[in-house]
Amino acid sequence: MDIKVFGSHDADTLGQITRCAQNDSVAGAVLCGDGHRGYNMPIGGVIAYRGKISPAGVGFDIACGNKAVLTDLVWSDICKDFPKLMDTIFQSISFGIGRVNTTEDVDDALFDDDAWNEIDVLAASGLRDKARRQLGTVGSGNHYVDIFKDEHDRIWIGVHFGSRGLGHTIASHYIRVAGGQPDGNMDAPPALLDAASDDGLSYLRAMQLAGRYAYAGRNWVCSKVASILGAQIRDEVHNHHNFAWKESVMGSDAWVVRKGATPAFPGQRGFVGGSMGDVSVILEGVDSPASRDALYSTVHGAGRVMSRTQAAGKMIYKGPNKGTRSGGQVSWDMLNQWIDKQNVVLRGGGTDESPHCYKRLPDVLDCHAGTVRIIHTLRPLGVCMAGEDIVDPYKD
Repeated sequence: MDIKVFGSHDADTLGQITRCAQNDSVAGAVLCGDGHRGYNMPIGGVIAYRGKISPAGVGFDIACGNKAVLTDLVWSDICKDFPKLMDTIFQSISFGIGRVNTTEDVDDALFDDDAWNEIDVLAASGLRDKARRQLGTVGSGNHYVDIFKDEHDRIWIGVHFGSRGLGHTIASHYIRVAGGQPDGNMDAPPALLDAASDDGLSYLRAMQLAGRYAYAGRNWVCSKVASILGAQIRDEVHNHHNFAWKESVMGSDAWVVRKGATPAFPGQRGFVGGSMGDVSVILEGVDSPASRDALYSTVHGAGRVMSRTQAAGKMIYKGPNKGTRSGGQVSWDMLNQWIDKQNVVLRGGGTDESPHCYKRLPDVLDCHAGTVRIIHTLRPLGVCMAGEDIVDPYKD
């Protein structure tokens, strides 16, 4: 199986996509410009399976995605009170693993879906209540709430997060059902389910429910932040990755798994975020031979060049320095110098999410020239993320 590769990548990342593509059911394979090593399948990877589905390929944070909303505000409307507004956003949205929505109870029709009672993993004691409590929370790692301005000084709100503990529970269960190990070898080929089997159909149904959950959470957070800013929402761009779509590939149906890759069909808009100190973009897919080779997929972000441990160092668990890190390549001084130069107001965050850990988004997008076009460039004004004291056990 030929693999369409955009950009340059390390040997581990290339090795993962190569192993994924060696399965007989694979009808297409792509590695996007932001690719880097993931669990069984690289982030930035796209694999089309005929008759099979890969819970490990979809990943643990099912339907993790990006939403950007254009408001009726311009920068001059909020610049004077902006630090205080960022304080309010950070205090009003729950960031971190296992957190619950402390602002208000958020309900959604998805909690009335019959799947909660008909699929064993969803019917497990307490899962629906846990998911309900977590709806509207953002999580940790590279998940964020950002405030941007575009080339016309218009204010945008951008968020990036997914299905929280619900997605992780679904993924872990079905990876085991498929014969894989959720805590096993990162570089093992992904275990597959027959998409038409009872287990495959149940997984796909649970995945779809997790997707609805992720969308509901991002919708709530964007609306909440808009209300804090005193803004009306004029437009929205909402897209997700870590998912499987049934699509036509070379004339027949296939399940296209995009792990950290964004669908980019001709005319389809997407919001792609950079790092906390770099631009983000609103883009649109275009039709071209390269787009077809890419299975109409593009990047979901800038892509890491440094692991979290390389950046922040190893955690010290014993002795007088317990709770601190040592050996990291990125210091808080380095991070602060970068974001200060860009005039970004940061709340939370950590050195493992510093711009030093990421490729530059414009460079990554250059690798996909001819497959997408940039509609708007968004400059970050404020970034809210979980603090560095939050340990993220989720792998994707």
